Amino acid sequence: MRIVVVGGVAGGMSCAARARRLAEDAEIIVLERGEYVSYANCGLPYYVGGEITDRDALLLHTPKTLARILDLDVRTEHEAIGIDPAARTVQVRTPDGEETITYDELVLAPGAKTFIPSIPGIDDPRVHALRTVPDADALQELVGDARSAVVIGAGFIGLETVEALTNRGIAVRIVELSDHILPPLDADLAHYLRAELVNRGVEVHEGTEVKAIHPKDDCVLVEVDDGQRYPADLVVVSTGVTPDGALAADAGLELGVRGSIRVDSTGRTSDEHIWAVGDVVEQVFAVTGEPQPVPLAGLANRDGRRVADAIFGRAVERRPVLSTAIVRVFGMTAAATGPTQAHLKAAGIDYFAVKLHPGHHAGYYPGARPLHLTVNFGTDGRVLSAQAVGAEGVDKRIDVLATAIRAGMDADDIAELELAYAPPFGSAKDPVNMAGMIAQNALGGLLPLWQAEEYDPAADVLWLDCRSTREFARGHVPGSINIPHTQIRDRLDELREAAAGRPIKTYCATGFRGYLVTRILTQQGEDVAHLSGGLETFVAARPDVELES
Repeated sequence: MRIVVVGGVAGGMSCAARARRLAEDAEIIVLERGEYVSYANCGLPYYVGGEITDRDALLLHTPKTLARILDLDVRTEHEAIGIDPAARTVQVRTPDGEETITYDELVLAPGAKTFIPSIPGIDDPRVHALRTVPDADALQELVGDARSAVVIGAGFIGLETVEALTNRGIAVRIVELSDHILPPLDADLAHYLRAELVNRGVEVHEGTEVKAIHPKDDCVLVEVDDGQRYPADLVVVSTGVTPDGALAADAGLELGVRGSIRVDSTGRTSDEHIWAVGDVVEQVFAVTGEPQPVPLAGLANRDGRRVADAIFGRAVERRPVLSTAIVRVFGMTAAATGPTQAHLKAAGIDYFAVKLHPGHHAGYYPGARPLHLTVNFGTDGRVLSAQAVGAEGVDKRIDVLATAIRAGMDADDIAELELAYAPPFGSAKDPVNMAGMIAQNALGGLLPLWQAEEYDPAADVLWLDCRSTREFARGHVPGSINIPHTQIRDRLDELREAAAGRPIKTYCATGFRGYLVTRILTQQGEDVAHLSGGLETFVAARPDVELES
């Protein structure tokens, strides 16, 4: 059997390697249009930033090592330019001219390409993307002498690039079209990342569009929609990627959303002898069922392995994806798994959000840092998605919750999870357990919740601040009255007079004191709900509301 793989890196190389382990007698040819067939593109920002000093450490394999170890015929600078599915041939452009290669099974792994917006001046030599080794090499040529930079796009790679350039002593501005940085994260959690960027000297422009890039002798001027022009010695474009499905389209294969390649549960395309893997493939999101390409290295690796299995009759069906992702932003980490609240709403899925701000380990053990966690639950209690931001402990909580979603767990399940505990690592009630317990209370009617987005100063409700009088004086939700949680039992008549039959909306700093008051008032027959996440969440979620003092 001859297997031809178009494209290397994560998806293509994992498929080729797995195929060899399954079939020693197969002829396996890998066609890579670039110079590098196996490299760690996720490590490129850290190479540009100087954390990874050895460039060769990013080059995982070469055609020679792959031939020696796996007996793969890897051909770099060989670009597939056409497919004839009926003849089972691939037309290839090589350094020596064009040639035709036959196949028994064809695997498409062309990946995705950087989306370059149509901005005048974007082809200036001081403007680059950061997705490939040549991209990183080009940036390395510039960063040594650069004093200022503009990064266009504040997604995962954009934020990693900002950190890398700042670590090289470059003054960085970041420009994001959406209303907050890292759009896959909810705005209230992105608030903490923005603060970290500003604290590190990064100038952040949200809700801002780049209109043009004007060349000058010694720099470029990046013009934005309010007319400002920001000088920069270099510009990095990080506005996302699009599936590179042109080859599949020309071959008449069925395409999915955004030009991705549609495949079945095993990775087979609309042609029985053509398969596809990696960033070019249309995935299906768990929970919502939404089809989308998902450019993540872990998914590409698993796609490649799965397709190799399927080719040799060992089919393992693809699973819907959670798009679990993580990013470091200087001293903070942000991670997410499952659909955002916007995607849940768009899919018509009823949910409620549990927001909490515990320490990442036991509070009495030195060094506890706040962990800002949101877990979204269905009205049946199932865990739907989660996001977290913090200095430590983010990764393990999101990994636990990603596993919980995959396993179909609900609030009862995660409340009872037995997670590793010792004071330096966590708490007897881990933040994951706490999220489940809060959800149990909400589902059981013990803790009706209200969300910061629901606040309306004109609403006919009583806003009740349960913090101390000193905390209240430092800043509170407009229109609130203050009765500390320790005094609520003794001041019930005063509270009822103030409420005058209206619903009561409680809040405190992060949630616990308001919960206690909510339980007291509920048992007194009052119509009461508690702010999920407390004032900590309110301030982050409602920058449009100025606290009173």
